[in-house]
Amino acid sequence: MLTALFVFIVFSILIIVHELGHMFVAKKVGVGVEKFSLGFGRKLFSVNRGGTEYIMSIFPFGGYVKLAGDNPLECKGAPEEFFSKSVFKRFLIIVSGPVTNYIFAFLIFTAIFIIGVPTRTTTVGRLLPDYPAETHGIREGDRIFEIEGKKVEYWDDLVAIVRKNVAEVPLRFKIERQGKVLDFDIAPKVIKTKNIFKQETRIGMIGIAPREEIVLVRHNLFEAVYLGGERLITLSAVTCKGLWLLVTGGLPVRESVTGPIGIAFLIGKAAKLGILHLLVLMAHINVALAIFNLLPFPILDGGHIAFLVIEKLRGKPVSLKTQEIVGQVALYALIAFALFVSWNDITKLASFRK
Repeated sequence: MLTALFVFIVFSILIIVHELGHMFVAKKVGVGVEKFSLGFGRKLFSVNRGGTEYIMSIFPFGGYVKLAGDNPLECKGAPEEFFSKSVFKRFLIIVSGPVTNYIFAFLIFTAIFIIGVPTRTTTVGRLLPDYPAETHGIREGDRIFEIEGKKVEYWDDLVAIVRKNVAEVPLRFKIERQGKVLDFDIAPKVIKTKNIFKQETRIGMIGIAPREEIVLVRHNLFEAVYLGGERLITLSAVTCKGLWLLVTGGLPVRESVTGPIGIAFLIGKAAKLGILHLLVLMAHINVALAIFNLLPFPILDGGHIAFLVIEKLRGKPVSLKTQEIVGQVALYALIAFALFVSWNDITKLASFRK
């Protein structure tokens, strides 16, 4: 029940943020917002504020904003209707949902860096046999504080430097051992592995594992904003590359795609680990949702933007019949894909629990 509650909260926040973006910009450009619904199906209750009916519906996983005149067949030409606005203003309304998710992810990352990120120190906890660290005399309990003249405080910084060294050139390590400073020249061992995209790559390793020694690393506001932006850009690049590899066949769909069931499972696991892990996951989902929604696929926000681009180039909108046919085909394709991903999630979770 607790997992279900967290899943409901996270999905609700994602939907509200996305739809609030659409609603806010719509009102700013003078389009009437008739309904703002969390969920689909039968209305449970509603309130009216500022000409908008805010609804809680029976099926909470989803939501929508009903704009005045957003159906061309019902449009009467009133100035507050969606299709009475210019292509640019309609573009702003459509793109605002994904952009709001993107901004929200940035705010979450910034907050995380202010609250503090649990980080491992550079104290050695375990040595792998026959790897360079062991053969050169590194011991458990040693604290590595400098590599090639660069100070290292945290394990991730240490790993980043060592992994990049694939030329098998010795690195100068400075370590602290029982109050003494010692120097070691160690050439990382280059091994072949696979990255998150299942592509073969080469990394340097010296064969050490961290001690379970955790410190909370906090940053001031300016540092947090910079690091939050950096994390957002990195995650966006990784997400876009992953999508490209999926489309081009570089990644297997069955192993690489997760749907609502898989995401719900991850939310449950993150909630058990603590609020910080839940926030990190929520930020990742926001970025994925924003990028996915901007794909030029009919019925997604990106598909509507594609129709607007065509309208701008042609000087007139695509015919309603064409839009309807394309939308129906896209809807069936999306439903089929959702069923495939959901079944895939179920089979993966079943094998995981065995």
